[in-house]
Amino acid sequence: MGESRPQLLITCPISASLSAPTVAIVSEDDFHQSSNSTYRTASSSLRADQEALLEKLLDRPPPGLQRPKDRFSGTYIIFFGLGIGGLLPWNFFVTAQEYWIFKLSNCSSPATVEEPKGSDILNYFESYLAVASTVPSVLCLLVNFLLVNRVPIHVRVLASLTVMLAIFVVMTVLVKVDTSSWTHSFFAVTIVCMAILSGTSTIFNSSVFGMTGSFPMRNSQALISGGAMGGTLSAVASLVDLAGASDVTDSTLAFFLTADVFLALCIGLYLLLPRLDYARYYMRPVWPAVFSGEEQLPQDFPNPPLVAPGSSDSQTPPLLPILKKTAGLGFCIIYLLFITSLVFPAILSNIESLSKGSGSPWSTKFFVPLTTFLLYNFADLCGRQITAWIQVPGPRSKVLPGLVLLRTCLVPLFVFCNYQPRVHLHTVVFQSDVYPVLFTSLLGLSNGYLSTLALIYGPKIVPRELAEATGVVMSFYMCLGLVLGSACSALLVHLI
Repeated sequence: MGESRPQLLITCPISASLSAPTVAIVSEDDFHQSSNSTYRTASSSLRADQEALLEKLLDRPPPGLQRPKDRFSGTYIIFFGLGIGGLLPWNFFVTAQEYWIFKLSNCSSPATVEEPKGSDILNYFESYLAVASTVPSVLCLLVNFLLVNRVPIHVRVLASLTVMLAIFVVMTVLVKVDTSSWTHSFFAVTIVCMAILSGTSTIFNSSVFGMTGSFPMRNSQALISGGAMGGTLSAVASLVDLAGASDVTDSTLAFFLTADVFLALCIGLYLLLPRLDYARYYMRPVWPAVFSGEEQLPQDFPNPPLVAPGSSDSQTPPLLPILKKTAGLGFCIIYLLFITSLVFPAILSNIESLSKGSGSPWSTKFFVPLTTFLLYNFADLCGRQITAWIQVPGPRSKVLPGLVLLRTCLVPLFVFCNYQPRVHLHTVVFQSDVYPVLFTSLLGLSNGYLSTLALIYGPKIVPRELAEATGVVMSFYMCLGLVLGSACSALLVHLI
């Protein structure tokens, strides 16, 4: 992102041959849903990839309805802000390690904090937190898929944001409350809050991502890049806290208040979205689909009734057609995030500077926060933002899964950096601090770029009325990859 906001005015012109007798060069916004699923390509596979995205009927607007422009990139900015707000609070919650150690150490003031004792709560707190985060996420993804046609999207989004805000208000109030006399109760409250926060955050993010399936791809990209910006801001905040904070409760209070503000801002942004002509055009009612294996509307149905998204007669979206269409992209997402979560943060956070013995702040205090968390999140953000201008390879290209599989090579590269402690593999091949910096940059860039491509392609290769449900399925692919990678990372650590 650099020092300024992301470039917002983006067009992806292509030459497309439609059923009309003319051929025109148009911008991304000149197509609706299926036809706006365009991307740049530098190879002769353009035709095949376009056919994968344009294989269904174009969703033509009613007579007299013009496609508005995204004035001042307002819709892009709103989705980018929703991306930040959807993940920044959760990031603040899980990265406040010093705060949780203080709260769970039976201390009444930060000045009395000592090295954490071997209590069950402290020793296994991160494991409890992981379970409280993962299990509700999977369950809420399933629930959200079942609710796609039962509960309007604005109800799910606003309800989840409201619950998230209420949870963070409670946690913010507890920051300055002395909990030393009821540590176990505070621990229980924290785990319950984490479970609720994780579940509602999953509903919010998957619902909004599903909604962007009816918009041009750059809006999906904005939402995904906003999530990466949330991770980057969290990493920066942690560094600032590490460098200058003297009171852990003061810094945590500032972080939690920031999360409160972002969540309140997200509610305002979402309420503003339907007021924009550009957003309202892409959120307009759609024709109902006939799910018989054929992705075409009846030719003898000249004036079909209009049905708002999420209010069709079909109570549950058909899962098998979505899985069939997105199987290849689903594999890419699962394996991408499997490799990423296999090494990040379990392996990366234990790679030490080779000059640690010098005692310099760089090699001791700041090496891991800078080279692991900040660098990875920033590289991930850059990779996601690149997809705003370049979308190569396409969704049906063999190159995409090939690049995904190629990332497997990153695992041994990290293993043979200066990971400590080493029990079985004693050889450190890469004898310089430059190598983990380079490998982390490659990990973040490839994760951001390739995962964003796969995610934004998903809702574009299905009929528009399945776009939201497909967004939920793509979120499930992400969750599955993260769970598998995190589970296997413990095994990898023991092998080293």
